[in-house]
Amino acid sequence: MLLLALFAAGCREERNGAVKITYWEKWTKFEGQACKDMVAAFNAKYKGRIEVEHVTQSQIERKLLVAIAGGDPPDVAGVYAFCVCPYADRNALEPLDERLTAAGMSRKDYVPVYWDLCEHRGRMWALPTTPATVALHWNKRLFREAGLDPERPPTTLKELDALAEKLTKRDKEGNLTQVGFLPQEPGWWNWSWPYWFGGRLWDGKATITSDDPANVKAFEWIQSYSRKYGVSDINSFASGFGNFSSPQNAFLAGKVAMELQGVWMHNFIEMYAPGMEWGAAPFPSAVPGLENVSTADADVIVIPRGSRHPDEAWEFIKFVQSQEGMEILCMGQRKFSPLAKVSPGFMEKHPHPYIKTFRDLAESPNVVTLGKMGVWREYHRELNWAFDRVRRSLDAEPKDVLATVRERVQRSLDRERRNLIARGVIRD
Repeated sequence: MLLLALFAAGCREERNGAVKITYWEKWTKFEGQACKDMVAAFNAKYKGRIEVEHVTQSQIERKLLVAIAGGDPPDVAGVYAFCVCPYADRNALEPLDERLTAAGMSRKDYVPVYWDLCEHRGRMWALPTTPATVALHWNKRLFREAGLDPERPPTTLKELDALAEKLTKRDKEGNLTQVGFLPQEPGWWNWSWPYWFGGRLWDGKATITSDDPANVKAFEWIQSYSRKYGVSDINSFASGFGNFSSPQNAFLAGKVAMELQGVWMHNFIEMYAPGMEWGAAPFPSAVPGLENVSTADADVIVIPRGSRHPDEAWEFIKFVQSQEGMEILCMGQRKFSPLAKVSPGFMEKHPHPYIKTFRDLAESPNVVTLGKMGVWREYHRELNWAFDRVRRSLDAEPKDVLATVRERVQRSLDRERRNLIARGVIRD
């Protein structure tokens, strides 16, 4: 009877007190603070019903999968978009379709590309949090010093190449002291250059197309910069670049005049190069008529398989997806919202001077995302290898290098598909 009384008391405590849920997230510093502010707003709103415990977790893409496999996951977690496909194929996430339908939430409520990032094999496994696109960033002071119009960025790739020449300097010994542009700086989107040439990386189902003719042209363009400036000269010049998160960052220090960067670059300019004159615009393409090309990515929020409180986790996710929750998070991180509608004044009050440019790129018909395949990370590594191969070795033929990538990744994709067919996840 004593045990029954204790059990009943526990039930009443659960019923009358707040249900505590654990939320793993990866952000630190000011991004982490924005997340804490969002969690605090939720806890205040749901006081007495649900309480979210925010836990900062490094290497979350690996640790979360281990926790799920061990049967002890958090109730809700924030991961990267590239995790969605492999996690879903491993049955590591709770599908959200029924909950979305019941809540009246659908693709029309989002900037389409971010909804699509969370969908895999016809089901929704996640929802977006902080989104990003990439654009050309240029140093207006360096433009002015070179006799160029600082308010006029290049609109074609041919024009970018010509401006890069005018913005490149050497000292009396012939050493590079400033370059207008380098495809490898900062080197985070080496895989994506084919899209500015009208290329594609796979057919979306079963075939790798890394040596598509348009892709080959992109890698020939990459190699052209090594031919133009010299591999050893570029290496010597780049050896003086400092860490990205520092005033010695190549772009912030004025060593590179133009580069492809994400919406977050504004934050680093404010921190390490306050007062810098800069601009952001769509990165120009090599194909006439192909405009506003960009890559889109996002952080996402999921309910891990085995969550002890999935209903309460969903209540938290709905708050995150509301204008209130999303705008606390995105304004705090100085990003735009992935939601189709934003509150009056959100864009006008935003501290990022080019935030509308990045939001417009997210809505472009030519925005692209990472490949929705379980072997994407391997493909990404192989494309990085190909990028370094063609820019470091002028004897390497881009077509042959990309054919090697196709052969390697196709084997892995075929193996993955056989496994998924055997498990009944997909049909042949």
